[in-house]
Amino acid sequence: MKREWNSVKRLGLGVAVAALVGAGGMWSVRAADPQPLYRVSSDAVVGEAALRAAIDPLFDDADMGETRALLVMRDGQVIAERYAPGFGPDTKLLSWSIAKSVTAVLVGLMVSDGRLALDSPVPVDAWRQPGDPRGRITLRQLLTMTSGLDHVEDGDPLPAGDTVRMLFTDGAQDMSGFAEAKPLAHAPGSTFSYSTGSTMILTDLMTRMLTNSDDPDARRRAMQMFIDGRLKAPGRLPSLTPEYDAAGTMIGGSIVHMTARDYGRFGELLRRNGRSPTGHQILPEKWIDIMTTPSARNPAYGAHLWLNRESSESALMPGQAPASLFGCVGHNGQYILISPSQRLTVVRIGMSPHREQRVAVKTALARLIGLFPG
Repeated sequence: MKREWNSVKRLGLGVAVAALVGAGGMWSVRAADPQPLYRVSSDAVVGEAALRAAIDPLFDDADMGETRALLVMRDGQVIAERYAPGFGPDTKLLSWSIAKSVTAVLVGLMVSDGRLALDSPVPVDAWRQPGDPRGRITLRQLLTMTSGLDHVEDGDPLPAGDTVRMLFTDGAQDMSGFAEAKPLAHAPGSTFSYSTGSTMILTDLMTRMLTNSDDPDARRRAMQMFIDGRLKAPGRLPSLTPEYDAAGTMIGGSIVHMTARDYGRFGELLRRNGRSPTGHQILPEKWIDIMTTPSARNPAYGAHLWLNRESSESALMPGQAPASLFGCVGHNGQYILISPSQRLTVVRIGMSPHREQRVAVKTALARLIGLFPG
């Protein structure tokens, strides 16, 4: 996740622990298995020795932080997979802002159903008063982070940033309500400003398209049924587990869990233009085009998806990997990288809290990707 808050630890242990427990336990739990899986396919187009030489530094070099899972898929097949001790193929791993891309796919399903319209003002009750300028904000602007809402993603010292407040302190009981209450800082559509609040507004919109109830349990059930029936089952993502706040709103900006293999399958869904491994068109190909089209205010960002383009605000590795590469990026160095020209999807999940560590991780991932033809 680009420019997310730097460390929950600075909030204070009591607040952080309370938030984690209240959200159902967000952190991935290490397994007791002392023998982590590490395998490289013998029929890979890149030799085993070259693959291992590119993968090993991601785990062994302390300058990159802690890599917990690394997965390489080509043509939909896993050709390399390594886990840190205590993690494995069945470990559900926290997404951080990879969740935003999952949310965007769910939004695309609702747009294709006719429940939401891309370029129409979004139906947020708090913005419907006559003369409220927020009433002009469109779905596309929320997806491209150009809503203009006054959301400060990071703050120093914490918890001054709005994302920390929304997830862990005074906004945690109703995260979408917290985000929707923000005034405008800029005219809608005029400025790129990365905002987890925008994604929470999207998840609230989707939930209200599914149920008129304000009961948190009813809201959770409605959204979960939609996720299960339209993405989890057809996309073959059995480990996909979203978290919900106390109001029953999916925390679609930050807190989803999947195994590394399912993160890879999600990346493959994007690489295959919305088609499942069996060829079923789960999501319209046009929606993938929308997600991967550079926004007018940041060429390195599409619709809740990062693009490998030069920009003052870029989360990928322009100049080091193909320009056609795009990806889902999460706080502290979570990556699903998709390279259509190489028929490749790479997943890295770990903990790299310092910028220098994330730069090193991206360089290593670019080196790994560069091994493949195409």
